[in-house]
Amino acid sequence: MTLSTLQELIRLISHIFFVLVAFWSLQALRTDTFLKKYHVPQARTLYVLLAIAIGYTASNFFVDFILSIQNVLFML
Repeated sequence: MTLSTLQELIRLISHIFFVLVAFWSLQALRTDTFLKKYHVPQARTLYVLLAIAIGYTASNFFVDFILSIQNVLFML
């Protein structure tokens, strides 16, 4: 397994982890106050899309941060 393959596998695992954490975190919001009644499928879709957007962004931040630290250490 090459280094590039290992990095991509870690990136994929990171994305999945952060999307799940974001979905879990979104469960704490009281969305019944600003969503229409009887629109449960749309609300669930909104939860999933928000979780993907937040999780992907957080995962990219942490992966890029770790890669930046590795590059700085490599330059020293």
